[in-house]
Amino acid sequence: MRTLGGAEISLVFPLLATPDDPSAELGLMDPGVEEVKFCSVVARDLATPGTGPRRKLEFSLPATAVQAEVVARNVASAQALFDGALGLKYCGDLLHIESVTSEVFGGTPYIYKVVAVE
Repeated sequence: MRTLGGAEISLVFPLLATPDDPSAELGLMDPGVEEVKFCSVVARDLATPGTGPRRKLEFSLPATAVQAEVVARNVASAQALFDGALGLKYCGDLLHIESVTSEVFGGTPYIYKVVAVE
């Protein structure tokens, strides 16, 4: 993966903990976000139709890094991890996750492909 690109992305998650401020209970305070970085990612531009999004990218992530984050965040699956993300950050741009698929060998995923749009 490093030799094919070695890009870095971040999944953006909402922070679940709220401060002990009464305004936070009323929803007047933004709890913030948390970024989880993934290194050794292969980024690839995809063709977009004239009426579609401005930019469409496919990111290939190593399954070992995704599975480590699934365990660390205590979520049920990799799909649940990606579903819980607010978006994907790449080169300073926040992208919307459109789809997630996995490549499987021997019943075990070895790579996750995330398609994101701007």
